[in-house]
Amino acid sequence: MFTVYFASASTRISLCIAAVMYAAYAAAHGAWSNPALIGVTAFIACFMPLYSRLSNRIETWGRGVTVSITGGRLGRFAPQLLFNVVALGVVALGGALIPGRIDAVGGVLGAAVITTLASQGAQYVAIILYNRGIGDLNRNVLLALSVNIVVTALATAGVPVVKELFIAAGIGFGALVFASGLLSDARALLAPKGGVAIFLGTFNPFHLTHLDLVRRALEERRLDKVVIHPTIVPRLHATALARGEIRIGRVEGGIQVLERTAKADANVDYFPTGNRFMAPETRRILIEAAIADAGLEDRVEVAFWPKLYAEKGFHGVIARIRAEHPGARLHAIHGNDVGGMAVRSIVDECGWIYPFAVRRRDAISATAIRAGAEGMTAPPVTDALNALRAGRDQMTIQGRNYGNDDGVLRRA
Repeated sequence: MFTVYFASASTRISLCIAAVMYAAYAAAHGAWSNPALIGVTAFIACFMPLYSRLSNRIETWGRGVTVSITGGRLGRFAPQLLFNVVALGVVALGGALIPGRIDAVGGVLGAAVITTLASQGAQYVAIILYNRGIGDLNRNVLLALSVNIVVTALATAGVPVVKELFIAAGIGFGALVFASGLLSDARALLAPKGGVAIFLGTFNPFHLTHLDLVRRALEERRLDKVVIHPTIVPRLHATALARGEIRIGRVEGGIQVLERTAKADANVDYFPTGNRFMAPETRRILIEAAIADAGLEDRVEVAFWPKLYAEKGFHGVIARIRAEHPGARLHAIHGNDVGGMAVRSIVDECGWIYPFAVRRRDAISATAIRAGAEGMTAPPVTDALNALRAGRDQMTIQGRNYGNDDGVLRRA
């Protein structure tokens, strides 16, 4: 187990970060042999990947519970502030800092607050880069933390210019991060009526809660139209499949079951929304069937742009929808589950869009549906799922014939 953990790329990065922290503080404060500094950096070397993943999970939990961006950001901020207070406190009490120098940035507590705010900004830059196809989520966050560590070390040593930069970056990043979150949450609460809504997600499969969200958005926001676009292959999975870190282990009842391989990184959560996925072509057909069954075809469009998604992800999808509806007010439908709040973050990066955020209170579960539960999907979707589970080569959905190619439905 320890061999696998330390073979992880994220662990190797954390070792580099710990080395950077040790060198930065030791050089800035002349503390090369200080046991407190050595102990703190050794702890960081071993547990930084876990700390990074835990931060991501706490933020996800905070967003889901509050159905807001601000709740998630406070969720990330609080434990990181506590960690920074403890780490700087141990280093200061252990005599690793030049006496009196840290007072220029507010003492241990002040330095911890500022470095946490600056860290938040650096981490969100890392997350935005990941959302746009650059790097890996956990590793981006780790690298962002390393930059912040060096600046903090120099600032607490009273290095001219760096100290001022440290304070400005902390206040500036903190204001930017929390102000943008508050603005997003305000758009959700004070959204005007009318326009076009975007509904993005895996829809694995499209169930009655999804249908209810569409109906509610159409009615409550008085929308002209809703455009639904399913995930094709999530970028996390596409990258991991290309690297050989995960694979399609088998197909059960028309559902691909993904599994980790020996190349998998022990510190990467490859399956935040589960490891069982229906083919994107099949999910599209089931969405269309549910929308037609609900009589919403004239107000709901099911878009499916695999090439665009592969190249630019949901950012590209949103840009195309915006281009096809020039001047239209855009809304974004999402729930408070992991996938829904992840989509909300992407939507917020794409300009002025009004979130339609809904706290789910029902017992409908895509996981349960994939396991065979019935009564949670529209009748034609239920029939198609049963046909897939039975392994039928041919099936009819709302009068149209489809062939079943190992879970991939195609018009016959």
